[in-house]
Amino acid sequence: MRQPVVVLLLLCAAGMASAQVLEFGASGGPSFLSNRVLARAGDSLVVPGQIELDNGFQLAFRMTLNTSRYMGHEVGYAYNRTNLLEGGNTHGAATHQGFYDLLFYARPEGSKIRPFIAGGAQFSNFIFPGTSVTAGGGKMKFGLNYGFGVKTRITDKWLVRVDFRQYATPKPDFDELGATTPPQGWLKMNDISVGFAFTL
Repeated sequence: MRQPVVVLLLLCAAGMASAQVLEFGASGGPSFLSNRVLARAGDSLVVPGQIELDNGFQLAFRMTLNTSRYMGHEVGYAYNRTNLLEGGNTHGAATHQGFYDLLFYARPEGSKIRPFIAGGAQFSNFIFPGTSVTAGGGKMKFGLNYGFGVKTRITDKWLVRVDFRQYATPKPDFDELGATTPPQGWLKMNDISVGFAFTL
């Protein structure tokens, strides 16, 4: 009795393994920030004016494992380039992100066009001007991300993807600016990207 059950389980496992599709991709596009004020006039001891992050752009690298016909898991890294605006001055700034997303597809694996929704978690390391991520600088924050997109297969191995993703993160507090009041609320990074992916 046990032998048929074991054989059935092995066949199911083999079927699941054969259905898995691995994707490696890169994409980029503009990043629009909302609720981006970090400190207002009167909150800072050093800078008399408002302190905020400006819009910028994002480059992202993703690895996706589609574990079933309608579901997948995605991990990745994103580099966001922006500017820190303070007291009439502009300074280059960056955010490094690592993220995980669960993907749900509207069309099964193998379809030429596959719309999807995504949701998950991420960490964001905000790099203040004059600091470096390699030297352990920056302000680390953990948050959520969610969005949607579509993948279009152009050959057996290559596909094009378009994504919209919103990253919601508690605002970083830059002690170097001497802000007396911690920033309130969550920073929202709205990214629109276009890219390619290679499938295995």
